Amino acid sequence: MNLEILNPHAVKILIASRRADSIMAISRRIGLSYGWTYKWVLELEKAGIFRRSGKKLFLNEESELYRKVLSFLGSAFGDNVAFRYNVLKLFGIKYCFTGTDAVFFWTNGGYNIARSRSYYPIFIKVVKADKDLFEFYEEKLGRGGHVFFQPVFQEIFDVSMHEGVPVDSLDDTIKFMRKYIYNFEPALEMIQEMYGKKLGVKYREAVRNA
Repeated sequence: MNLEILNPHAVKILIASRRADSIMAISRRIGLSYGWTYKWVLELEKAGIFRRSGKKLFLNEESELYRKVLSFLGSAFGDNVAFRYNVLKLFGIKYCFTGTDAVFFWTNGGYNIARSRSYYPIFIKVVKADKDLFEFYEEKLGRGGHVFFQPVFQEIFDVSMHEGVPVDSLDDTIKFMRKYIYNFEPALEMIQEMYGKKLGVKYREAVRNA
């Protein structure tokens, strides 16, 4: 086996691949050109991880190399917060961050509550049509120990983008914070200042200086 096969492109292909797939679809999910995706799929095919039939691509989940790579990813990154956030982009599903995570992203990481590295739920919405796919990927990568997804499946929902991240709209996030005001009043203060929202929240600095 060519040692060059153990590279970031090939690892992303292994993460993003489905039982029945195509090179074009994988290329789109991982954001790599078709040519480079094709090259590494061929190498993975030689290693026994894929089987091609025309334009169709089939994943060999019994491949020893495939299982070892997934095992390594689980042990090395299973409880890595950044990995869990970033890997969602490779699933090719409709999702967005919601609740506490919507607050986290709209405050640009400035407000994070009731979470630590020993207990870190990631709150997301997933469209119901993609539920089986999401569960396939979650099973594939391991459901996580300390860091884990807390999904809510909905028929339909709107998605806003903030700094390239799919998230609940700012207005919906403000409604969520108002509903749980005792937990999120400091975050409302931050949102009021960052986005020029008139939320009627008094700044702590102003209270201290009064």
